[in-house]
Formats: sequence, C-alpha cells, structure tokens
Amino acid sequence: MAKFCQNCGTEIKDGADICLNCGKQVSKGNNNGNGQGGGKSKIAAGLLGIFLGSFGVHNFYLGYTGKAVAQLLITVLTCGIGAAISSIWGLIEGILILTGSIDKDANGNYLEN
Repeated sequence: MAKFCQNCGTEIKDGADICLNCGKQVSKGNNNGNGQGGGKSKIAAGLLGIFLGSFGVHNFYLGYTGKAVAQLLITVLTCGIGAAISSIWGLIEGILILTGSIDKDANGNYLEN
C-alpha cells in the first residue's frame, strides 16, 4: 500500500523517516495512505463522549455522522426523555475510546494520545 506524507501529501517510500519533498519527519502509525495523518485526539473524543454523548458530539468529531445523528435524534425527538439512553450510550463509547478499544476515526486514521 502506498504511503503519503501527512504534511505535503507526496508519496513516500516504505520505511522512510523524512519526506524528500518537504523535508519534514514522517510520523509512524497515523498514515493510512490517504495523504492525511489522524489528527484526532483520543482524550478529546473520550471526554466529549462522556460529557456530551447524549448529543453524539464525540461521533460527529470522529466522523461517524450516522451514529451521531441517531444519538441526537433520540435526545431531541423524545424531548429529553430519551437522553438517558443516549447518555449511557455516549458514556460507554467515551470509556471505550479512552481505553483504546475504539482507536480509529471514520476515515480509518488512528487517534492520537
């Protein structure tokens, strides 16, 4: 699989530590071949899930819009009565993110510590 520099998007050779185009150091693990590094914070996503999980904010942050919209609609359409369900769902996902069980965003990029 081809790898790309997360800084300039130029294709790099496997095992290269420095991009020959821009001269920047290539990070390990976050590059999945789409030209972008992960960039999403595991701690931010976990805390968003714990504190704002009933609104699906953590899933919007990670790019899982389908799940995020479902959580938001459960909370809004039940006038807050269903917020308990969405809150528990968000709390569980927040804990799973912080423990590393959920370690990728919707694009397949690994979350950064």
